[in-house]
Amino acid sequence: MNRNPLTLVIGTLLIVIFALLLFTFQVRTTQVAVVTTFGKASESITNAGPYCKLPWPIQKVYFFEKPVQHFEDKFTEDLTADNNSLMTMVYVGWQITEPKSFFPKFGGSVNEAQKVLEGLVTSTKRSIIGKHPLADFVSASGEGSKFTAIEREILDSIQTQVRANSYGVSFEFLGIKKLGFPDSVTQSVFERMTSERQVLISRSQFEGEAQAQIIRSAAELQASKMLTAAEGQATQIRGKGEAEAAKSLAVFQQNPQLASFLFRLSALEDSLKDRSTLIFDQQTPPFDLLRGPAAGAVVK
Repeated sequence: MNRNPLTLVIGTLLIVIFALLLFTFQVRTTQVAVVTTFGKASESITNAGPYCKLPWPIQKVYFFEKPVQHFEDKFTEDLTADNNSLMTMVYVGWQITEPKSFFPKFGGSVNEAQKVLEGLVTSTKRSIIGKHPLADFVSASGEGSKFTAIEREILDSIQTQVRANSYGVSFEFLGIKKLGFPDSVTQSVFERMTSERQVLISRSQFEGEAQAQIIRSAAELQASKMLTAAEGQATQIRGKGEAEAAKSLAVFQQNPQLASFLFRLSALEDSLKDRSTLIFDQQTPPFDLLRGPAAGAVVK
């Protein structure tokens, strides 16, 4: 008698659990899903949480990983716009954004999708490389390189094709990983880089010489101005000196003997400024003054 209610409860729980398994499913945060109805994709689910469905074989749920997936294409040789061979490899990141479109295109196979996307990346890369000259990829100056713009151009072109073909995926990033040259063109590339470097050297030398000439011209102008100012000041000083000399001359002309005496006295003072031993001839001016007043000129 006591077993029947317990059995009923257990049976009810099993039925509920079985019904939940048949009519509900859970999408994790790292997943996206597509619900198929009789084998055809009918609903995309990109948000995590519990969802309802009809039991198989009416409906079935396929789960795919949501995080960005990566791959690199092959190191291929292509021609640039100026007919130079260039070997390149790119890396990409993509993810499933529309499971409803992705499922019928690739049969729910991520590996199959990656094969198709690799071919799309390679063909698009070849097309974009063919539009650019070699200098856009390799430049001795570093100014001609357009890596970022070329990467963006390849990515935009791939995104356009993916949307046009309803692949249900999105490319999150793309970058050029490796560049190289076949042995047949390596020497010509080096010669071109050397030529570009020589042009830069010549330009730098020309700019340096022009700058040096400007500096020299400015220095010469400044020196000329300073010399002119100095000559002007010297002329003024000479003029003042000559004026003072003219005044003294007028005074000395009134008494030549006094002037002679003063000049000799000044010369004698100059010779005796420092402590020194002198050997001189008393007959030689101005040392004749040392003989006494009688030896000098009579001052009136």
